[in-house]
This record gives sequence, C-alpha cells and structure tokens, in this order.
Amino acid sequence: MTFSDQTAQSIDKLHQLIDATDQIIIGKKEVTRLTIVAMLAGGHVLFEDIPGVGKTLLIRTIAKCLDADFSRIQFTPDLIPSDIIGYTVPHAEKALVDFRKGPIFNQLLLADEINRTSPRTQAAMLEAMSEKQVTVDGMTYNLPEPFFVLATQNPIEYEGTYPLPEAQLDRFLFQLSLGYPTADQEVTMLSSPDQQKAAEQLEPVMTLDEFLSLKDAVQHVYVEERLLHYIISLATLTREHPAIRLGVSPRGNQYFLSAARANALIEGRDFVTPQDILTVLKPVYRHRLLFENDLSKTEIDTFIDDLADNLVVPTIRGKRPWD
Repeated sequence: MTFSDQTAQSIDKLHQLIDATDQIIIGKKEVTRLTIVAMLAGGHVLFEDIPGVGKTLLIRTIAKCLDADFSRIQFTPDLIPSDIIGYTVPHAEKALVDFRKGPIFNQLLLADEINRTSPRTQAAMLEAMSEKQVTVDGMTYNLPEPFFVLATQNPIEYEGTYPLPEAQLDRFLFQLSLGYPTADQEVTMLSSPDQQKAAEQLEPVMTLDEFLSLKDAVQHVYVEERLLHYIISLATLTREHPAIRLGVSPRGNQYFLSAARANALIEGRDFVTPQDILTVLKPVYRHRLLFENDLSKTEIDTFIDDLADNLVVPTIRGKRPWD
C-alpha cells in the first residue's frame, strides 16, 4: 500500500513550502522541516533561542504559505489569563453574556518569551495546548484546527522569568533552536531584499484542507512492532539512568511515535524506519530529560547520542505485512 496520487502531490507541496520558507529564513531549512514535522504530528514547538534570529518571521512565513491565521503574544509579568484566552461581558439587551475571544483563537500562535509570565498565566496555556480548547466561566470553546503553538524562551536572561514546569514542557513535542547563521548565510541575508516584505508577498503554497489531510494521514503510517519496542527501550534508559532525575513519560513516547510517523510521511514513505526515530530523537528528548546536574545544550545533545548508542538499532523489512 502506498500513498494516493493526491497525497503524494500534497507532500510535494510541503517541500515547496519548506523551500519557500528557506528563501526567507536563510540557512535554516532543517529547522523549518522539523517545525512542519511537529505540525503534521499535531504537536507544538518550544524554541530556546537568542533574540533576533527569525523565530517570528519563521512562523509568519509558514502561516502565509498555508494561508492560515497568525497571532503573536508577547508574554510579560503583568499578563493575565484573560489577555490570552478572552473574557465574557454582559450582553447589551439579553440576560446573557458574550464571549470576546483572545488572541489564542488563531491557527498559528507565537507565544514570545513564554517564561516571562506568571505560572498562573502559563497554566492558562495548558488546556489549550493539550485539549485544543479553553474554558471561561464554565463554558468550553474549541480552538481552530489546526492549532499550533510556537513558543520561545530566552536562554540568556533569567531575571524576571518563571521556569516552565515539567507538565508544561511535556506539552511541547519538540525543542528546537535556530541559532546564529553562518558568515556566508548572513552575507546572503544582508544582500537579499527585505525579508519581512518578501514574506508578505508570498502566495499560499497549499490549502489548509490539504495540510489537514496530510495530518490525518500521519496516523496511518505503518510502524513495525520492533520499532515500538525500540522507542520504549530508549525511554527506559532515560528512566533508569543515574544522571537523569526525570526521564521520558509515556505521553512523551506517544508524541515521539507521532513525530516519527510525520517524519516518514514528509519523506514520502507510508512506513517508519529507524532513521525516522533517530531524526526526531533529540528534538523530542531535549526538554523532557531533567538531569541531576546542569548541562549545556551541546552536552545534552551529546548525552542523547550516547544514550542511543547503547542500543542496537533494529532492522526492518520496509514493508507492511500485507504488501
């Protein structure tokens, strides 16, 4: 069994979207690809990054290519939950109330410096990110589909910040970083037309319906049982390692599997390979592992590589059993 012609065409459009974004966010094609993988898997992304590297432009460009609604929330210490999710006001003529939607009611949401707001306001994001709904005054309101959060936190400035609790970190599928461009990439950026203007002039590459169809197709990507055991074995290593205080949760494994399936789909396959698992391993694990001692980002990535080296990578047939 392989993908239909329509699905194959939509996958081609995804690659066109990634290429178009690469013309705006120069030199960060793999980060763009992984961001799209997270969206296909129905997850959210946490960027731990320095200011000014193009995070807002990245998500705005993706929204433009998908013709999706976009909003940005600048998180500050004085932000309250109603500033994000909305509030109710008395109806002018009836004994009812009207709900005024907050900026969270958009398909793509940039939560900028999410760790600068209070735990109470951070908690207002939990229901939205996990259930794709918000509750106000006992009434539940569904968020649009797709609903995707790209959040940022500054790894340099810690004064006036509130570290994200483990429960909220676990809501993010990936932790990524754009980082500085190379010298050549920065020269290209400086010699290119205005990137903001170029992003605004982009035409949609694919429709939201096409993207949602691919998102649905992710759940039908085949995974051999031995690969499921491989994912669980990796998580077990994190739970038993003496250097790790908190390992990967069962929910983390579910997200991991969805990400591997989405990576396979974007590569044009309807089955998962070990390489799909290894490709998404570090983005899934980085923010889920709590260590006994503080480690740098580079040290964490090296630790995850060493962890994977302790297991034999399984081989697969590369086919569904009924093919």
